[in-house]
Amino acid sequence: MKTKAAVLWELGKNWEVVELDLDPPKQGEVLIRFVAAGLCHSDEHLRHGDIVPRFPLVGGHEGAGIIEEVGAGVSRVKVGDHVVCSFIPSCGFCRWCSTGQQNLCDLGATILEGCMPDGTFRFHSGDNDLGGMCMLGTFSQWATISETSCVKVDDDFNLETAVLVGCGVPTGWGSAVYAAGVEPGDTVAIYGIGGIGINAVQGARCAGATNIVAIDPLANKREMAEQLGATHAVASAAEAQELVTQLTRGVGADKSIVTVDVVDEDVVQAGFDVIRKGGTEVITGLADPMKQTVHLSGAVMTLFQKTVKGTLFGGANPMRDITKMLDLYRSGQIKLDELVTKKYTLDQVNEGYDDLLAGKNIRGIIVHDH
Repeated sequence: MKTKAAVLWELGKNWEVVELDLDPPKQGEVLIRFVAAGLCHSDEHLRHGDIVPRFPLVGGHEGAGIIEEVGAGVSRVKVGDHVVCSFIPSCGFCRWCSTGQQNLCDLGATILEGCMPDGTFRFHSGDNDLGGMCMLGTFSQWATISETSCVKVDDDFNLETAVLVGCGVPTGWGSAVYAAGVEPGDTVAIYGIGGIGINAVQGARCAGATNIVAIDPLANKREMAEQLGATHAVASAAEAQELVTQLTRGVGADKSIVTVDVVDEDVVQAGFDVIRKGGTEVITGLADPMKQTVHLSGAVMTLFQKTVKGTLFGGANPMRDITKMLDLYRSGQIKLDELVTKKYTLDQVNEGYDDLLAGKNIRGIIVHDH
């Protein structure tokens, strides 16, 4: 069948919306009609080389849609099911899945290749095989994906809202609740208030933090952070250091979370300096994997017993935590609708990313037409 999709053909180029050929589902695969896709900064990293995938690639790893066809042996979903896609597939059997670390599933090894678990591709343009970002390619009207990437959700959820829990919401929320282990009474500093950082704010609030300090140079981001639970919002790391020192009577923050768009050694140092003895710094944001972005004093780390750790998907388990985020939304404990700054058509994908880079959006959403 034919599908319209936004493609990156090579490094540094804009997204191009083209018509592609799409193969039907094979064993363990499904055909999904995407309703919505999130404009996450990780896809923009591909264009700038902060992450280097296999080109060409259909973009998009945050998606929600409806199952239209299933291949042989599929048991997790059926035709007509509404699903949110997990950008980390979950086989359920590898060492990581079987020990409650689905975010580290071995199937995730090829998500930047964009191929299916069997090593082949479903998107084609002439003689070119195209991968799908994170085995998904949600910037396409339709896609053939693995059932291991599908999480069934209730049919009454608006998929244009539910799409947010495929990546940004659990990653940010989990960075605070799971990775950082925020506890009632904690002081937390969060660096960068985009689609991930704003949900780290929500997670810290849910976990009972007393002081939640949001750090972002943009006033609109700081204002949104305060609306969704930050107790304080400042423009710079230096201001955050001074404020946290005052709030904690010189002790320091219990936890810091780095969710800036591109991580560098300065923000890592700031997040390290702001935490107390025995405190934890969590690095969620990404950077060029070829660059060394963590340069810290080993002596200070040892003598002050500080912990610095990375996290993928916030340490969340997609098969449970995607639906958990929707349960929290239903109960009013987290907000989702407020996160969507603007909606775009697929043809407006470059405009959407221009707005993201300009700092206009907390989260932009592509709404597919069919």
